[in-house]
Amino acid sequence: QVQLQESGGGSVQAGGSLRLSCAASGIDLRYYRSLCLAWFRQVPGKEREGIAAIDTDGSARSTDSLKGRFTISRDNDKYILYLEMNNLKPEDTAMYYCAASARRDCLQPIISSKYNIWGQGTQVTVST
Repeated sequence: QVQLQESGGGSVQAGGSLRLSCAASGIDLRYYRSLCLAWFRQVPGKEREGIAAIDTDGSARSTDSLKGRFTISRDNDKYILYLEMNNLKPEDTAMYYCAASARRDCLQPIISSKYNIWGQGTQVTVST
């Protein structure tokens, strides 16, 4: 019954910033706090790419290739997962997804097969 819903996507100029949100519903606070949460992105025809994951205690791990431009965080009281994206580039254009898992091995690896709860995605388009 748990559902995830992304928001905050849209069109932005290169060099700009966006903050994506992922709101959870259908669960109580105790269960939400127990979940491993993550962000992924995917371009049509390409493999889904892991961006970052965050554990129940706020510990986080991100993909090295993003060079620290993306930051994941969570607000357990509001049932919201965030992804702060700075200095956006055209290559960041993709569909962005949030995901959740009850597994204990949260921070590694950041792979889509580990997650069983997914949002519908929000499109991010970065123009030159």
